[in-house]
Amino acid sequence: MKRGNILLLIVLMLFVALPQLITVKYYLHLSILALIWVIMAQGQNLIQGYTGYVSIVQAGFMGIGAYSSALMSTNLGLPVSATIILAPLVTALFALVAGYPSLRVKGHYFAIVTLAFNMVIFIVLLNLTDLTNGEAGLSGIPKPGNGRGATIDFYDRQVYYYFVLTIAVVMTALAAVIVRSRVGQILLAIRQNEDLVASVGVAAWRYKLFAFVVSAMFAGLAGALYAHYQSFINPEIFSVAQSLDAILAVIIGGSGTLTGPVIGAFFVVFLPEYLRFADSFRLILYGLILVLATIFMPRGIVGLAHDLKTRFGSAR
Repeated sequence: MKRGNILLLIVLMLFVALPQLITVKYYLHLSILALIWVIMAQGQNLIQGYTGYVSIVQAGFMGIGAYSSALMSTNLGLPVSATIILAPLVTALFALVAGYPSLRVKGHYFAIVTLAFNMVIFIVLLNLTDLTNGEAGLSGIPKPGNGRGATIDFYDRQVYYYFVLTIAVVMTALAAVIVRSRVGQILLAIRQNEDLVASVGVAAWRYKLFAFVVSAMFAGLAGALYAHYQSFINPEIFSVAQSLDAILAVIIGGSGTLTGPVIGAFFVVFLPEYLRFADSFRLILYGLILVLATIFMPRGIVGLAHDLKTRFGSAR
């Protein structure tokens, strides 16, 4: 077995054993949120890390997935398991509508357009009070299964942890399949030199749209899992600030790597909690740490670990 596969197996075993190692239940809650963010960050990484387009609408797509799943389960009475599956498909339809005009522009213009879409989604969720209940949000969102007393009790945080862990592993594996396929190679080529890709007759915009829609589906799935875990959502959770956190998760963990979003997701979830001791200076310290990490670790934590490994290996 290769060393990389052994390391991956050890990490997976650590995640499986994590609920037994955690003594404070609040940390288990944060771990569930971090795993949901892993799914969202893996989607962000497809469009940002592998395709080279910075999208600032991931939280908006997460909101579409969360609200669509919540409304289908509460208003239409559909099983939660079905709404969690349907939520990414609903999000994909919105991503197709938003992605086609957005991907006609490049660079900073694309980022600005997606930022505008996130703001539009946020405003719609805030003002469509008949459907979303506006700023008050939606409460009483059911969990998977038939509630308490079912064969699998999703009200138990440990059960929901393993449920989300399983989905996070599957989605990370799906991202790996995409990246290592011919489509993934074309996405990497677009990141390196899009004009060259177009010059050899490849319709680059189709592959960019594919990456954009798939990243939105990841976010929609994450939103559905979040809604049914918290049993409450409001528009504030899906603002531009959360989209920026998704971008930072990819950058800090390691853009263009499969392990980077995993590390980055736990970083952006746990770091603000550990900085609570600073009270009013918490956000300032958080921002300073993120800026320094971006400057001094341009390839993220994964890139830094690789450099250290190479350096110590050559020293031997």
